[in-house]
Parts: sequence; structure tokens; C-alpha cells
Amino acid sequence: MTFQTFKNRFLAIALFLMATVSINAQESVPMQALVGQSLSKIEQSSPESILNCVAELKRIDAMFPDSIQPKYYMALQSLNYAVTYPRAEQTENLLTETEQTIERMEKMQNADQSDICTLRGFLYMVRIVQNPAQNGQRYYLTVMQNYEKALKLNPNNALAQQLQQKFQEGMNQAMKSNY
Repeated sequence: MTFQTFKNRFLAIALFLMATVSINAQESVPMQALVGQSLSKIEQSSPESILNCVAELKRIDAMFPDSIQPKYYMALQSLNYAVTYPRAEQTENLLTETEQTIERMEKMQNADQSDICTLRGFLYMVRIVQNPAQNGQRYYLTVMQNYEKALKLNPNNALAQQLQQKFQEGMNQAMKSNY
């Protein structure tokens, strides 16, 4: 399996899980409808649609600053974009904003710590994808620890399970191709 195939499968799984994962927060119906409308516009083959979705989610977050759901999906979509387009012009800014969003979520009382660990693991996984030679050894343990912690906090966290599995598969592939 090539790296591009890995990224495409990973994106497809992440998008599927994104649609099915709930973040266990009590949110208002209008905000959920807005988030759902934004997410429904994403087309897998279009980087512009992901960036537009992230922009819409930022607006929704500004409208509902105490809600976790827009922050969660904004971070998730930004990471999906970054893992698919690791060297795109917008990627570095998205990752910086995502890190700040995760930090804001950590400070919120009703935040699901399992989801936060999953997002943080995904963030460092993207860093490895961006530069495997430099960041692989640097962030490997951080990624694994975040996914393990997420699953310890919530063994049913489907996104954490899938990301952990894809990360392990990707690392196994990378190790085999290096030898």
C-alpha cells in the first residue's frame, strides 16, 4: 500500500467516523443543524470544500463560543485536511489554529477528555506525516500515548480506535519500506 493510498483510506475512514462519532455534549438544536449543514458540504476530492467547512465551523464557533461541538469538528476537519495535504500552503496555519482550539477545549468543563486526547494524537500524527524522517521518532510515543489514554478514558471511542489502528499500520508500512 503506498503512502497516498494510506492517506486516502485514512481520510475516508476519518470522514465516516466524523459523521458517526458523538461528542457527548448537550448542545442546542440550531447549532447542531448548522454544524450538520457545514459537514454535509464536504467532498472528499475537494480541498476547497474542507477549507470552506472549517471556515463555516469557525463562524458557528463564534456564534456558540461555549459549545464544544463546533470546536471539535473544526479541529477534526482541519486535521483531515492537513493529513491529506500535508504540504499545502494553508496546512501550517490550520495546525496552529487546531492546537489552540484543542487547548481551549481542554479548559472547558464539559469537554470529553477522550476526544481531546484523540485530537491531540491526530495532531502529532499529522506532524509525522508532514516529515516522517524528522518527526517520526520525535512524536511516535506522543501519538501512541494520546490514543491509549483516549481509549482508556472511553474504550468505545471509535475515532481513537480507527486512528490508532491506521497509525500503527502506517508506521508498520514505513518501517518495512525503510528496510
